[in-house]
Amino acid sequence: MNLPDFIRTTTFRWTSIAFAVCILLFSAFVYWEAASYMLAKMDAAISEESLAIAGDTPDRQLGAIDDRLSEDPRRVKLAGLFGADGHRIAGNVESLPRGLPLNATVQTAHVVRIDQHGHEAMAVRAVARRLPDDNILVIARHNGELKELAEAVARALLLALPVAFGLSLAIGAILSVRVQRRVTSLNALVRRILSGNLSERIPVSGLDHPFDKLAAVANGMLDDIQVLVTEMAGVGNEIAHDLRTPLTRARVCLERGRANATTLAELQGVTDRAIGALDQSLTIITALLRITEIENSRGRANFSEVSLAELVQEVGDLYDPIAEDKQVTLHIASEGNATVYCDRDLLFEAVMNLVDNAVKFTPAGGSINIASVHRQGENIIRICDTGPGIGESERAVVTRRFYRSDKSRNTQGAGLGLSLVSAIMKLHGFRLALNTATGCVAEIICPAPAI
Repeated sequence: MNLPDFIRTTTFRWTSIAFAVCILLFSAFVYWEAASYMLAKMDAAISEESLAIAGDTPDRQLGAIDDRLSEDPRRVKLAGLFGADGHRIAGNVESLPRGLPLNATVQTAHVVRIDQHGHEAMAVRAVARRLPDDNILVIARHNGELKELAEAVARALLLALPVAFGLSLAIGAILSVRVQRRVTSLNALVRRILSGNLSERIPVSGLDHPFDKLAAVANGMLDDIQVLVTEMAGVGNEIAHDLRTPLTRARVCLERGRANATTLAELQGVTDRAIGALDQSLTIITALLRITEIENSRGRANFSEVSLAELVQEVGDLYDPIAEDKQVTLHIASEGNATVYCDRDLLFEAVMNLVDNAVKFTPAGGSINIASVHRQGENIIRICDTGPGIGESERAVVTRRFYRSDKSRNTQGAGLGLSLVSAIMKLHGFRLALNTATGCVAEIICPAPAI
């Protein structure tokens, strides 16, 4: 016979076991506390009574012993008076307990009780005191009460344990069913997500318990996956669209050349145009591979301290002739000797892409300023130009792959430069800020190295 699913769950088994163990431990604790209390109270009574009898005169000591033994219907009290040589003078203790020290605290001892019922060996709590006349007084009490307490606790446990175990089973079943329902709901949700419904999210109760925290993490992961899947779908369409144009151009050129070219020069011209279109396609593919390589990189083997002033100067020297050819003034400025911890080649590539965009979109007679500055614990590489700038509505999308604004439709490029910069920033933990005042201001914001 198959057991219900909730009985086979770990929650049910461990809840039941834990509850039963807690009942046993609690019972043991109650017994230990009660036994300790009773033992301390018994020892205090024995010690007090022995002192009281020892303080009496010798003739009254015998009467006190007889009174103690006569008022004992439960037969738990013992007393004995012994001479200096150990012979019994009075009492119901047959002989001096072996190993019981004189004038010490109450201890456990073994004695033989003698009365009208005969001889009976028993374990007792006893104290022995030497009297002024050299006699020895022994006062004891049978510790069977502790055994009775243990038996009472055992009986209570036997009666309560089935009830407690049944209660533990009920609690375990309730908890297990609750967890199982939530897991079943989660399984159904995961199946819907796997079927393609990425908008599904794990419900959160708002009670801030571990399952809610796990749900929050999983929902955040689903948000990222949905964004990535959407971006991948969009990138796939954009790749197909952007590669189709140069490939179509190459095919048309080749078809026309085959049909219309009559001379070697005409055929070479057609071939050159086709090669240019294929080069554009290869440029797009190379840029995409480069972005993927950077995004998937997790190594920091090439990271080191890099001087921003030197890097900015090197980029400026590289683009100064290009800017001069376009009649654009290029200014370079650096504050202090700021450094950042980064991959120098990648950061150089990011700055170079930003400067390249500035040179492309700055009209003749304009200017570009490249500077490294320090601001509120951050080192910043700032590229300012007097070009048309980026509209506020476009700032959130310009780093997407293949995005090209209307201003750049007639400008050579694949729309991947800022995507490459964004990937480099993400790898380093830097930030890219784009603002427009007069022209465009692009800032690479790097946290300053800890001192």
